Amino acid sequence: MACYNVMSVLTNNRVENVNEMQQVLTESGCIIKTRLGIHDAGKDFCSNEGLIVLHLIGSDYEISSLEKKLNEIPGIIAKNSQLCSD
Repeated sequence: MACYNVMSVLTNNRVENVNEMQQVLTESGCIIKTRLGIHDAGKDFCSNEGLIVLHLIGSDYEISSLEKKLNEIPGIIAKNSQLCSD
């Protein structure tokens, strides 16, 4: 049975918390297999809200620790989901 850990990270203030969030993600870089960032952007507009989707590998402790650290940053909501095949 294969299991996948997918964490969604929503930030409602990208400009103010980007440095702290990036530091936490860098510290956990060895358990981040894939990272996808999504935000509204255009020629005259760049949203201050964003969504990051992480495909994680590593122990349950490492993943829950990352989730906890991200949730301690004001304006960030992080939730991990584990999806397993039968």
